[in-house]
Amino acid sequence: MARTTAADEAVLGLDACVERVVHPDRVQLAVDAALPAESLGQAAALFKLLGDPTRARLLYALLEVGELCVCDLAAATATQEATVSQSLRLLRASGVVTGRRDGRLVYYRLADAHVRMLLDLTREHVGHEGSSEGQDPGMPGVRH
Repeated sequence: MARTTAADEAVLGLDACVERVVHPDRVQLAVDAALPAESLGQAAALFKLLGDPTRARLLYALLEVGELCVCDLAAATATQEATVSQSLRLLRASGVVTGRRDGRLVYYRLADAHVRMLLDLTREHVGHEGSSEGQDPGMPGVRH
């Protein structure tokens, strides 16, 4: 096993192990709990969809109000109506929002409680004072 120097440790910081040790029992737990490849792809696609700031603004507006028409969403988020419509089309196709027509207007709402919960948890995480400061990166929720 190669020895590491203090300089090596300073470069590695918390991004890599200074010494390579594999814990087979923990590795097996991680393997057993892993999402199947198809589900993992769907989860990644959902996070990519939610990762757009414009779409996030639209979703948080719907989270707060419940249901808004395209015109109201555009005004509430200071976004062009064409951009709102395009974003909502993607969100609807992915099952994140649902739409209903009322005459000449189309109203949108969040698709289900899972979407609301995901948005609530995300807001709580980013709004938590020092959300990552002092936290053990290997153990989410465990603070030092």
